[in-house]
Amino acid sequence: MKIGALYVRVSTHNQDELSPHAQIRLGKEFAQKNNITIPEEYIFMESISGRKAEKRYDFQRMIGLAKTKPRPFSVIIVWKYSRFARNQEESIVYKSLLRRQCGIDVLSVSEPLVDGPFGSLIERIIEWMDEYYSIRLSDEVKRGMTEKALRGGYQARPPLGYKITERGKPPVIVPEEAAIIRIIFQKYVEECCGCFEIARFLNQLGYRTSRKEPFERRSIEYILQNPTYCGMIRWNRTTSETNEIKEEKDWIIANGQHEAIISKELFDRAQQRLHSAHIPKGARPSSTYHHWLGGLLKCPVCGRTMIAKTMYRKSNGEAYSYFVCYGVIKGKCAAKNSVSSLLLEPVVLQALQDVFHTKEITYMKREPTRKQEMVDERKLLSEQLKQLEQKEKRIKAAYQNGIDTLEEYKENKEILRNEQKQLELLLCNCQPSSPANFPQKEQACQKLHTICDVLFSETFSDSQKNEVLRSIIQKMVYDKPQDVLTIYYHLPDS
Repeated sequence: MKIGALYVRVSTHNQDELSPHAQIRLGKEFAQKNNITIPEEYIFMESISGRKAEKRYDFQRMIGLAKTKPRPFSVIIVWKYSRFARNQEESIVYKSLLRRQCGIDVLSVSEPLVDGPFGSLIERIIEWMDEYYSIRLSDEVKRGMTEKALRGGYQARPPLGYKITERGKPPVIVPEEAAIIRIIFQKYVEECCGCFEIARFLNQLGYRTSRKEPFERRSIEYILQNPTYCGMIRWNRTTSETNEIKEEKDWIIANGQHEAIISKELFDRAQQRLHSAHIPKGARPSSTYHHWLGGLLKCPVCGRTMIAKTMYRKSNGEAYSYFVCYGVIKGKCAAKNSVSSLLLEPVVLQALQDVFHTKEITYMKREPTRKQEMVDERKLLSEQLKQLEQKEKRIKAAYQNGIDTLEEYKENKEILRNEQKQLELLLCNCQPSSPANFPQKEQACQKLHTICDVLFSETFSDSQKNEVLRSIIQKMVYDKPQDVLTIYYHLPDS
């Protein structure tokens, strides 16, 4: 008896005779009638329905095994040739490889062929009909999905904030994840935070994406661009084979049947900022400036950002920053206001301390966010601090029970202390203001006091110092000829 293999693939139809188990049963019956034995290890069952052979794992495993020497089987049995391949080019390539290089034939249970040239002609006709049917089926499926999308039907993996509870029904909101979505839109639209800053803020709170991974800049941008969150659906945005984004005119955007997490107004404001923001190709996030004044210092002549260049002192090789107008570098500004960080740093620190002592600050008021879209960040931060308290109790218990050494206990405790400082700093930066006296000077000065402590501390990085400065300072302008530093403060709503 010949040794054979059986290849089974799920069909796009819901017909019992084409179910995987039915294909196995009929394949074994065919093998028994033709004196072919099929060992269990040579039954290859594909769990997906794919047109491309390269995406079918069990198919590739079967072909790889067929190419080994000595050949493990001499024939491959399928229910129909369409189960082997629905692309005529792939069918010819793989069948030719099996027959010429491996001496293995492919037989169909329901489509027997006669020997000779006429049989080859019939086989090619069957392959062509299978490919034509596949193309027609694909077009019909696409038309059906398009109609469903136009009616607001959801037919994709739900994003963060939603889940599918019943097949065929619209996704429903996951409350704890929806809070993350509201934070992202609130910080981006109302507080003008960048995507990088938002990602880092969420990661500090221990939040994760729908794939349980840390947030990145691109994941924040994807959420901000997704109309699902304002109750709409977006379909046909990417090409399934390459995942490339199609032209916007080919997208289908319609009112969905699911509940919205944010308002359409807030989503539109986010799109307006996304489209108006100019991000040069290859530009790094503002929070990764090497100097803590990076991105804040502006040219007094043209208003462009003063960028920092790293310089080294001739005497001892110590590194420092030298700020130059970006327009000067590009030949678009004739200003001569370059300044060294060695001169500028003490001036800025002294100016902040003077404001702290005199309590003389003038602010620009922002319109508050509508109540239903506000997120209580203070509550979230307080919950994170409580979790740190529980962690500290656990690591202390681990030390007392002899699980951790004293060194490990000290190391873990120091890590928790650093996390606690960061969370307390974030909590300080989002203190609520008084509606009767916006903003309260005592609160603002307390915030300045915290910022000064951070700037004078060596435990914080330049990126962290830059971030706390941005929480209260809009920009700085240093007029070198007049030796005048002007600092523009703001206190965002929290």
